[in-house]
Amino acid sequence: MAQPIASDAPAVGERAQAFSAEAVGSAAGGGVGSAESHLLQVSNAELKKAAAEYAERKVIRNATVTLEVEKPAEVQAMLTSVAESHGGFVVSSEFKRTDTAGQAPPITAVTVMLRVPSSQFGMALGEIHGLGGRVKEEKTTGQDVTEEYIDLEAHLRAKRALEAQFLEIMKQAHKISDALEVQSQLSEVRADIERTEGRRRFLENQSALSTITVTLQTPAPLIATTKGGFRDSLAEAFGDCVDTGAAIITGLIRIIGVMIPVTLLILLPGGFLLRFALRRFRFVKKPEPQLSTSNQ
Repeated sequence: MAQPIASDAPAVGERAQAFSAEAVGSAAGGGVGSAESHLLQVSNAELKKAAAEYAERKVIRNATVTLEVEKPAEVQAMLTSVAESHGGFVVSSEFKRTDTAGQAPPITAVTVMLRVPSSQFGMALGEIHGLGGRVKEEKTTGQDVTEEYIDLEAHLRAKRALEAQFLEIMKQAHKISDALEVQSQLSEVRADIERTEGRRRFLENQSALSTITVTLQTPAPLIATTKGGFRDSLAEAFGDCVDTGAAIITGLIRIIGVMIPVTLLILLPGGFLLRFALRRFRFVKKPEPQLSTSNQ
């Protein structure tokens, strides 16, 4: 009877698991030997490329500016020209009008969101200041994401190398179970690559284009305060008396309106029931007449 021939090579699934653990370990700072061999394979061109990546900082810059202008619609058109002249564009614009009490004109506010290249951020912000009006509020922020971006690049290189090795292992798989096992690990690696690439593209977009949010609003109307004389005070006091009397009468009407249904629906039925109960109680407790006996 023929005996099965033992193979010295490990199973495909075991090779996939072993390589996955080795690749993840080296990417996270694994064994010293593997790290040293990897560093020996790094060329001068790769070192120069890494130095250039460190030199080019990835900074997300944002600014928020509030300007008081007489004609927000005209300044809004100027903002569009400023963004386009610096290679940017308008993301969104919002118009809001608030009516004021009295004869004062309504307050108009226009909010415009601009995206300009990061290299043109300072010049675009300076031109916005030069559009006129009073700067009511301004806020500028910056977030350095260079370290995170470089970590994502290194993580992508390691995962892509792992993906290529899994593809080579899959070509050598002769069993369906081995192929399925490799395919499962390959799917996890590709999902991780997609997440990392999405985060990297987001950082690239946010650092390449800065966001400037400009709010244009008309100046608040000035309210003049004047002190009245004796007649004005007397008229104001008389008006307060009328308002107080009207409030008292209105309160009495509301109380009467509430008490009518309460009386009809609760008090009257309750009074009848209480009267009926008292009569029944007296009838039950009425003493019986006692027979008088006399000794003759």
